[in-house]
Amino acid sequence: MSKLLSKYHAPDAHHRTQQITPESAGWKYVGFQVVELEAGQRVEMPASENEVCLVLVAGKATVSTPTATFENIGDRMDPFERKKPYAVYVTQGESYCVVANTALELAICQAPGKGNYPTRLIAPADINAEHRGNGNNQRYVHNILPDDKEADSLLVVEVYTNEGNTSSYPSHKHDQDNEPHETYLEETYYHRLNPPQGFCLQRVYTDDRSLDESMAVYNKDVVMAPKGYHPVATMAGYDNYYLNVMAGPTRKWLFTWEEEHSWINSEEYAAKHR
Repeated sequence: MSKLLSKYHAPDAHHRTQQITPESAGWKYVGFQVVELEAGQRVEMPASENEVCLVLVAGKATVSTPTATFENIGDRMDPFERKKPYAVYVTQGESYCVVANTALELAICQAPGKGNYPTRLIAPADINAEHRGNGNNQRYVHNILPDDKEADSLLVVEVYTNEGNTSSYPSHKHDQDNEPHETYLEETYYHRLNPPQGFCLQRVYTDDRSLDESMAVYNKDVVMAPKGYHPVATMAGYDNYYLNVMAGPTRKWLFTWEEEHSWINSEEYAAKHR
């Protein structure tokens, strides 16, 4: 199995189904966890040097920190309802507690913080939605914490890709600190499939093919993209959702298309599929 693929497992003693740390991933910036709680259960996390974005993938919860409390937030029981999510930004240096009001699937996105921005609720009305692509390269995006919203390091987005479509495509990369052309950003993909027995395919590869991994990704698996290109392809009958977390030394999303496939962005390709 690829070292870039973290398989889903039943909740452990801390309710975690996924735990990616900079140490386990072999990188510097991104940490990612998923916890699954039953109604009434809770998770409490101590203050750290990280800023945190808590994304309610499914379910309702009350989130509290020393400076704020957000009661009974959440508006979807399944991400495939395609409603915008609720999220909470927790500033660096604050502890937090999450109490599940219903069954809860919670993503905990982390990266180094500086304490520049206060803890806040990110409500659906705060999240921009956009359609991207044409033909068989279409997806729908919820920009939870994009680079034009306040955070020190984190970038967080969720993407829906319908059966038979590709996304994170044409292949692009962000592994060089080379502004204004590209920024270095580590990235995780938390995948959900509908119906849940399905799978999708994800490839992570570099120009010189020193890294070239192709993975069958099942429901609630995580793919890590430390460098290179990282496209996703869905299978017939199965829609795909993924939650992306990115972070690096500069909080900008600047990337480079793989030249051979960039023609998929062209008006010529779009016109063929109208």
